Amino acid sequence: QVQLVESGGGLVQPGGSLRLSCEASGTIPSSDAMGWYRQAPGEQRDLVASITRGGSTNYADSVKGRFTISIDNAKNTVYLQMHSLKPEDTAVYYCNAGFTFSGTYYRLNHWGQGTQVTVSS
Repeated sequence: QVQLVESGGGLVQPGGSLRLSCEASGTIPSSDAMGWYRQAPGEQRDLVASITRGGSTNYADSVKGRFTISIDNAKNTVYLQMHSLKPEDTAVYYCNAGFTFSGTYYRLNHWGQGTQVTVSS
């Protein structure tokens, strides 16, 4: 059973930065990509960023230019560096193992437990 464990969330002031990490305890043969999702209270879980094992990335429009996703295949770890954080970035952030097809990320049913990010003064 593969486990995804997120870390790095917390409380930060608007304009601040955080780096999230997600370490996978194993590999999923059907997965060639990883993604970060977020879910605010009462909202659906939305894809924020994705990255293939080869390093190709995609971002939601709301975070382009502020967030950077990266992957360390040797450590089986994916990161989300977040800068210029806004109150609307407040959410629980989840790591996901998925796959890509024709440039689109598709999630598999492998999730971390989530890490809370709160942006507030």
